[in-house]
Amino acid sequence: MTSNDNPNLLMLSSYVPRRCGIATFAHDLSSGLAEHVYQHPLGANGPIRIAAVNDRDETYDYGPEVMLRIRQHRREDYRNAADEINTSRAEVLGLQHEFGIYGGPDGAYILDLLDHVRKPVVATLHTILMEPSPGQIEVLKGVSERCASLMVMAEKARTILVDRYGVPTERIRVIPHGVPDVEFCDPEPRKARFGLAGRPVLLTFGLLGPGKGIETMLDALEKVVVDHPNVAYIVLGVTHPAVRRDSGESYRLSLERRAVQLGIQENVIFHNRYASLDDLCDYLLACDVYVTPYRSREQITSGTLAYALASGRAIVSTPYWHAQELLAGGRGRLVDFDDVDGWAKNISELLGDAKLRESIRRSAYDFGRRMIWANVTRTYADTCAEARAEFAERTGGLAATKKPVMRMSLPEVRLDHMLAMTDGTGMFQHAIYATPNRIHGYCTDDNARSLLVSAMTWSLFRDDAAVKPLTDYLSFLHFALPAGGGRFRNFMSYDRRWLDENGSDDCQGRAIWALGYLVSHAPNEALRDLAMHMFRTARPIVDTMTWPRGLALGILGIHYYLRAVPEDDDARSALSRLADGLETSLSRHATKDWPWIEDVVTYDNGRIPQALIIAGFTLDREPLVQRGIATLTWLLDRQRADEGHLSLIGNMGWDRRTGERARFDQQPLEPAALIGACKAAFRASGDVHWLNEMRRCFEWYLGQNDAGVSMIDFKTRGCYDGLTESGVNENQGAEAVLSWLMSLLIMHEMQTGDAPDVG
Repeated sequence: MTSNDNPNLLMLSSYVPRRCGIATFAHDLSSGLAEHVYQHPLGANGPIRIAAVNDRDETYDYGPEVMLRIRQHRREDYRNAADEINTSRAEVLGLQHEFGIYGGPDGAYILDLLDHVRKPVVATLHTILMEPSPGQIEVLKGVSERCASLMVMAEKARTILVDRYGVPTERIRVIPHGVPDVEFCDPEPRKARFGLAGRPVLLTFGLLGPGKGIETMLDALEKVVVDHPNVAYIVLGVTHPAVRRDSGESYRLSLERRAVQLGIQENVIFHNRYASLDDLCDYLLACDVYVTPYRSREQITSGTLAYALASGRAIVSTPYWHAQELLAGGRGRLVDFDDVDGWAKNISELLGDAKLRESIRRSAYDFGRRMIWANVTRTYADTCAEARAEFAERTGGLAATKKPVMRMSLPEVRLDHMLAMTDGTGMFQHAIYATPNRIHGYCTDDNARSLLVSAMTWSLFRDDAAVKPLTDYLSFLHFALPAGGGRFRNFMSYDRRWLDENGSDDCQGRAIWALGYLVSHAPNEALRDLAMHMFRTARPIVDTMTWPRGLALGILGIHYYLRAVPEDDDARSALSRLADGLETSLSRHATKDWPWIEDVVTYDNGRIPQALIIAGFTLDREPLVQRGIATLTWLLDRQRADEGHLSLIGNMGWDRRTGERARFDQQPLEPAALIGACKAAFRASGDVHWLNEMRRCFEWYLGQNDAGVSMIDFKTRGCYDGLTESGVNENQGAEAVLSWLMSLLIMHEMQTGDAPDVG
């Protein structure tokens, strides 16, 4: 196959200078393809381009080969990227798949992109688990079904894909992890660079975290130094970003402390750096024995092990799957997990027997020649060419465009006005135009909504900027809940005096909703633990509630709580009682022509059918789901203008069973509740009608309303308090902006309409 036969390739992956193993692999693979197959340098006009996935909103300083950037936790970016890929000159999409680099539960957002790409796709699978979670199964099966070929780096991976995931074996290619082409050499001359001339050298490299098993190696080293007191053990690599984010450098410090306690601090060298490829090769070539004491048997791929093998190192490793294959046939030593004595014995034996060490090194190096990039990239390119040919034969070169379920050009989620309305105490209730009105102070209702919006923002976008306000709003709710139990207080003056001792049922329900959601979506354990404690303290409140909207909001909170703690039978029983309460209200008031819980339709109305649907779905009570859907259908039809747009019931008289419906003032709270209900209806039924209804409700904010005016101030990022007969109420209070943000967040979440949970 000539270079002209190679397809234009777009590789989708994390990418350098992002510091992760997949980013490094993608760069090395694309560079190897450019050098050994395409004979064309990487760049803006080359046949190999990159779609880079960012783990933060600000971009990296990428090379010219990066043609597009995807923000990991921004779902709309995946759909937009699919559009750009479809119109690019790429002929094949090469996906590097690892659960942790794509957004959504278990990286599910990648399926959004794959559903809308009209190019053949080949995927390299870096993690394949024998005991995956249900979400991981769903995502990996989804990726497998959408790809022409799947590339793995070990025969064990092929076996698992066939037996555990049901992938046809003919669609799987085993292509080893690529490695640089280095000379076989004696390590001794290379040691001087690191100040280790004359010393036996051990090496581990990679992103540092508890799974690396360095503790076992340190315990073994204490025994090794008895016979080899001059041995040096280099631990090369920065702390894994996820570990550093959660616990700083405490893990690295614990290893340093352990070395001191064992008396081997002079034998252990921690190099806290991310090594370049050239530097890494120098480290490898300077070591006598390479060690990988990893703790997980299920590790199917190890780039560090592949590099060490191909550089001709004597290797000692735990028997994880990739190590079992690469080190078979005398190419290294395997020691069982946590076998400190076994580690010490094997390392001491290798350090003490140069002839044995040389034999293992030569065997490893010879085997590794098949893994150098010049060989691996040719096989990869052939797989891409086969995928292109099969795709052209099947589709004529262009697949039919899939009609999207729901697609909108949505505004960016911006919390500017919410934060402007917030001080160190919490969120103010009201505004004078766009400025906080301190006269009216704060309320639990709005701080519960603020907590929800912050938690939703973090959950959807992993935006750390949402964590600080989230913590403030949770603190407000904690202060509002009496320490010994009892109902949340609601109203607080600007000087932090509570103005009531018993908030409304609505207030109780909103607080429980926010806490339940946070239990299920907390950014960290500390916030989850506090939310859990507060939820359980507040749970008995629902037994005192009687008003329908309070019952409905409580249902939402318990539903989210049960997603995280499904074994809590007390909470499930409480959910059933709340659902019974709503059903009783319906039975008492509803008729065929008036299927409603009261004789008047007032405010936050969509929460009633939303709660019925969610309770029915969670409790497996299908009649309850259907009753909720019927109630929602009636509500939406009753608020449909002749022109088709949403015409909300106004609060200047409401909508009574006997009497005319008030058209004004219309409140931003109402579309938010209806959107939440439509989301529940879609996820319970799968009927795309509800996505269209969500869109109709959302467009009320953007001017598709009775006055034909936008309710959003895009300069302040606030929402006007209401729609009056003469136009907007120009104040931008808490309830309005929080309703808008909640609606916008749900619309971002639902861009493809396929999220699995009903809530």
